[in-house]
Amino acid sequence: MEKMLVTQALDERDLLVKKISSKIKSADFIAAIRHNEERVFNGQFTRKEFEERAASQFQQIKDLVARYERIDAAIINSNANTFVEVADRKYSIAAAIALRSRLKGTSAITDFDSLLIQKMQQAYNDAIHIVDVQNQRVQTSAESMRNSILGKDSKVKDDSPLDVVDVYVKENSFELIDPLSLKQKMDSLIESRSALLRELDTAIKVSNATTMIEF
Repeated sequence: MEKMLVTQALDERDLLVKKISSKIKSADFIAAIRHNEERVFNGQFTRKEFEERAASQFQQIKDLVARYERIDAAIINSNANTFVEVADRKYSIAAAIALRSRLKGTSAITDFDSLLIQKMQQAYNDAIHIVDVQNQRVQTSAESMRNSILGKDSKVKDDSPLDVVDVYVKENSFELIDPLSLKQKMDSLIESRSALLRELDTAIKVSNATTMIEF
């Protein structure tokens, strides 16, 4: 029975992935040889040496895979049974890791916060754009109306004819209907999301650095 910190187990698990992949890639399990030849691979090995080498390579791979599986199972078990508190809520490490992955956008389909923020941002930008464009059009039309009323001579004793322009601008100007105070709510969601992600990262790192596993 071995014991190690989760951080050490995670490092070894990553190393094992590389080792196993490398050994599988470089392994020689079978070869073709003439019936009357005794050495394999341009004379590098005798038949017996090649057979022993192939068996040894296969067994090394199987042993490394078995070790990987034991370590991986111990990490999974530890993650399911070790708990941390983040933002006044209790999470298993497994749940905390899943939530962190979701917040980081690892799974775009279930990253609901990002989808919501993107929707809010797009809706906000679209609404602002419409207001700006439409109000510019209103101002352009109003300017044309003023010029028409004033004529070429800008000196008019009575300004009352221009009142109609002010009424036109007031009645036709666009404004936002913003019951949620969308910009502030977006900023709040982004900050809350960032804060939660930071807390999750810290809690997971601390837990991994202090929790022992056995396998």
